[in-house]
Amino acid sequence: MTVAVIGAGLSGLCAGYELSKKGIDVAIFEKSGIGGLVSSYHVNGYHIEKYYHHLFRSDETILKLISDLGLSSKLEWLKGTTGYYNNGKIYPLNTASEILQYPYLSLFGKAKLALLVLRSKRKNIEDLDNITAKDFILNTAGKSVYENFFEPLLKSKFGDEKDTVSASWLLSRIKIRSDRSPGGERLGYLKGGFYLLVEAMLKEIEDRGGEIKKTPVNKLIIKNNKVNGIKTGNKFISCDNIISTASPIVLNKITATPLIKRIKYQGTACATFALKERLMENLYWLNIKADLPFGAVIEHTNFAPFDDYGEHLVYVTSYFNDLNNPLWKMSEEQVIKLYLSGLKKLFQGFSESVIKWWKLARNVDTAPIFETGFRNKVLPYKTKIRGLYLAGMFSLPNYPERSMNGSINAGSECVRNILEDEFAERKKC
Repeated sequence: MTVAVIGAGLSGLCAGYELSKKGIDVAIFEKSGIGGLVSSYHVNGYHIEKYYHHLFRSDETILKLISDLGLSSKLEWLKGTTGYYNNGKIYPLNTASEILQYPYLSLFGKAKLALLVLRSKRKNIEDLDNITAKDFILNTAGKSVYENFFEPLLKSKFGDEKDTVSASWLLSRIKIRSDRSPGGERLGYLKGGFYLLVEAMLKEIEDRGGEIKKTPVNKLIIKNNKVNGIKTGNKFISCDNIISTASPIVLNKITATPLIKRIKYQGTACATFALKERLMENLYWLNIKADLPFGAVIEHTNFAPFDDYGEHLVYVTSYFNDLNNPLWKMSEEQVIKLYLSGLKKLFQGFSESVIKWWKLARNVDTAPIFETGFRNKVLPYKTKIRGLYLAGMFSLPNYPERSMNGSINAGSECVRNILEDEFAERKKC
């Protein structure tokens, strides 16, 4: 059996890793960077992800994979502190004392917020798939909690789509962030970056005879409703099965026919700045309620040790919902100029002279928009075409919120489906 995998993100790499362990011939095709959204920059002797990432204690599958690949000694559980910018001031929100001192929620509002969190942990997430996050918050915690706490977060994450996002997505976010110590939650990170995870999977695949081809797939070749192969450029490559981790819109293009339903995606413009000095005092993640061109500032070296890099690393990020958005249409330099104008408003005294270097990563398919009814849009691993399988952010393990763990699970489950179908075919013979 031969399998072609489209995409070398976490789902594609995990699928290739699992297939190669079974002795199956596998080739992975990737048009851009190996690792997908977990790919990294290599700067000044270290690696840093193009988009911020971390793990949670509940991410059992990826934690086991890290162990299987011999990387457990690199896994660190670090304090991930958060803050909220509101009306010109930053408020840390990590301890009970800090939350009680936050002035934009009354004591009654804070009690309502605590009740919402408790109720979220007990609710069945899928039961809220057809209810908007906005309605759930208003009905559970009231208008003040929505407007002064949640609405800015939803707006920064989903923009104009904020009122369509399901309560299922909201509750999944609340549930997953439950590993809190008195000083903040603990998040997982690999010392040396998730580049180590990507490279370890890549090495395992290649050591077992698998291939990574840095070329796009232009077309799937289907004959009699069965996979026959793929085309890269003008070259035909025969295969028995295909795993596509590409977004639905890309897959529909290369199959030359509407194969699967459309899922709304959003893009991200994520800038990484290396600075000569610290930007924030002991805060990893800053949420923002203000009219700024970005929704969050993440100071990576207030999370991972500064000594691992020798310079202060900061992500500035914003999401967009269509290709006409200026964050997608502008040049890299224009986006950076826009972000810098926002940083100067946010941090008085900030000067461009402290910037050592910057890089910008943009992607139009960063994540699905988890709108109401999304559970019915989750794509199955098997398609109506024999031999064509799907795995990625649109798969069940990534509902109702994407994660590294979900993408690993999706790749693994997809391979399980292929092996089951192959076994069933052999039994017929």
